[in-house]
Amino acid sequence: MTPAGRLDDLLDRTVVGSFTNVGHAVRSLGWNDELPSMHGKVVVVTGATSGLGRAAAEWLADLGAGVRLVGRSPDRLEQTREHIRSATGNHDLVGYAADLSSMEQVRRLAGELLEAEPRIDVLVNNAGALINERRETEEGNELTLATNLLGHFLLTNLLIPRLEASAPARIINVSSGGMYTQRIRVRDLQYARGKYNGSMAYARAKRGQVILTELWAEKLAGRGIVVNAMHPGWADTPGVEKSLPLFRKLTRPFLRTPKQGTDTIVWLAASREAAEVTGRFWLDRRPRPTHRLRSTVEDPADREALWDALNRLAGTDF
Repeated sequence: MTPAGRLDDLLDRTVVGSFTNVGHAVRSLGWNDELPSMHGKVVVVTGATSGLGRAAAEWLADLGAGVRLVGRSPDRLEQTREHIRSATGNHDLVGYAADLSSMEQVRRLAGELLEAEPRIDVLVNNAGALINERRETEEGNELTLATNLLGHFLLTNLLIPRLEASAPARIINVSSGGMYTQRIRVRDLQYARGKYNGSMAYARAKRGQVILTELWAEKLAGRGIVVNAMHPGWADTPGVEKSLPLFRKLTRPFLRTPKQGTDTIVWLAASREAAEVTGRFWLDRRPRPTHRLRSTVEDPADREALWDALNRLAGTDF
């Protein structure tokens, strides 16, 4: 192993150092910053109006991709589109308004994308939220589950035929390092038992994203679509400021910028190396373990039960 590889492994074992801007700074010393052009590619980015999603959308547009921005607010979508157009000179930007916690709106979004976009080369499932009190959507789903996991399950499965028709294509699921602390609770996906903890609910949903990544990679093998998950480390985003104010106050000098946090998203979308790998969990352009604690490891039955449960909640039969 090279000295850089040994240093990377050492950082990875510290966990905290790995997730900070220090980890990013050390690892990025050996990177080639020239990512391939994405001219002619169409990328859908959910949660594109702030934080990591906005930073990723701008970077992808700067590489020449046509970017389809998905967000809840039409006004913020237009503001984001204008900002990215001005910053990059790229005019191939379209906004789609939808709340991914609503399965009705996800179906409408998928229909609009399929009607308007003859190709989709990359889907970035980034939209998410950490909510500190238990709430339910109008459809009766726990809000954290619906926003971070169920909506992306439905949207991705609805768009897979277009991705396959556009192959080679890529799906990128933006998870969180917090998922290392939790096991999937298939029998309580709605977090109806016990005292609700927003951070734990978020981590469980993000654990579910990583499991879905591996399941999609298996189901889509040989169909021209690679599926990977990543986590951004600790990035200073509006979501962190709103949901974890004390954490942000204590760690702010060590938090990554949104662009540093989004680097691996863009690398997975654009690089030639990432096109050859599927079903992995990445941080700083390198695959990482999906478990650090034995207590978080799910069995195969739980993995299939998760897929079946999401199908039931979405009203689908994928």
